[in-house]
Amino acid sequence: MNSVIEAINSRRSVRCYKTKPVPKEILEQIVDAGNNAPFTSMTRSQPWRFVVVQDPKFREKLLQAAFPFWKGSIDSMKDKAPELYDMAMTMYNAYESKDVIYYSAPAIIFVIGPAGSGVSCALACENMMIAAQSFGLGSCYVGFGAMVKGSPEVVEALELQEGEAIFGPILLGYPELNPSEAITNALQNVGPNKKDSVTKWI
Repeated sequence: MNSVIEAINSRRSVRCYKTKPVPKEILEQIVDAGNNAPFTSMTRSQPWRFVVVQDPKFREKLLQAAFPFWKGSIDSMKDKAPELYDMAMTMYNAYESKDVIYYSAPAIIFVIGPAGSGVSCALACENMMIAAQSFGLGSCYVGFGAMVKGSPEVVEALELQEGEAIFGPILLGYPELNPSEAITNALQNVGPNKKDSVTKWI
């Protein structure tokens, strides 16, 4: 099979990672793949920039900033969508670190660009996730991971400007193939529900 098609077809969202760091040279190639993504003609050039986070202490600051948004969203589901609430809390209780946003991934890539550049920035995210798969890495696009603007320290570190938005971020790391029983059971509830393509040929 074509190696690119194989990487696309085998990619899955990974929510359990080994502590093993990702070599910088691999991260640089993944970022370069993101930078080579197509972009809309309205921007005329790449609208994005990237921030790569590897420092565990800063990752903890990210979690502290984003977790209240996750908690508020999950709590709102308790009565309206009890199945989703139970799934989320099962995930939360399974992780010793309680990191149900970044899943203790050893690398996080923030894709940052103008608020109106969502299509282009999403293309960059996809390129990076496919590139990561080709290196044997797991990846995950985590929307709650972008909810960090409430922390001035994080905003300063990411150099967020007025009118900028975070797309992703993208988690990267080596998949943990033998997680604990609790995590294994929790992940079964969020597994992929892949469907065949719906295609009309004319």
